[in-house]
Amino acid sequence: MAVATGSETGPDSGANRTSQAYYDLRGLILSGHYAPDSRLTESELTTRLQVSRGTVRSVLARLAQEGYVTAEANRSARTRSFCEDEAIEILETREVLEAALAARAAECATDEDIAALEATCKRLWSQRKSVTPEEYSRLNREFHEQVRAAARQATLTRFVDSLLYPLVLRQYRDMQRSRPRAVVIEEHKAILSAIVTHNPEAAASTMRHHLSAVRRALQLKFTTPSDG
Repeated sequence: MAVATGSETGPDSGANRTSQAYYDLRGLILSGHYAPDSRLTESELTTRLQVSRGTVRSVLARLAQEGYVTAEANRSARTRSFCEDEAIEILETREVLEAALAARAAECATDEDIAALEATCKRLWSQRKSVTPEEYSRLNREFHEQVRAAARQATLTRFVDSLLYPLVLRQYRDMQRSRPRAVVIEEHKAILSAIVTHNPEAAASTMRHHLSAVRRALQLKFTTPSDG
């Protein structure tokens, strides 16, 4: 099934279709539709994205430049995979940057920002026993995005977005786990509490603790892959 449709007419349609195809394919990669180290071919992508081979090449070139894929000599590409050392470095860097963003959020968050964060935490809490992995991932991502938005620090946010940590999490997470770690929602609530009380030191500390726990949970899988 194709991801996007639309005619390629008008002076800006070529650029618009290339941009849409880029976002469509990046979204498929981030969502886990393509597993790590999956081969992406022009023929399959032209059908899926409903664009020309030239557009596919442009999209793959941009995604390769940004690190989502690795280009191959035969005009195909592979989705990125990460060795353990790369994965740990990315997640450690995320801890530092998102801790700084949480501190800024504690200083800058408006009543509207706080209300949005509280609503997300309430949804996570109310659904904690029945939430699907996909819905949990969406709400978790929403919470972190709301913290970044509340920080109003575009440079730090841009650096976080460039880390490709969602690909690392998808590669190394425990696919057999049907529920998130039991303490995750409590960790979110602790971050929220620090932001609500406008305590930047506590916000940074609780965010760092939360993301460090995420990283350690994945590292357990690195060293003992047979453990569930």
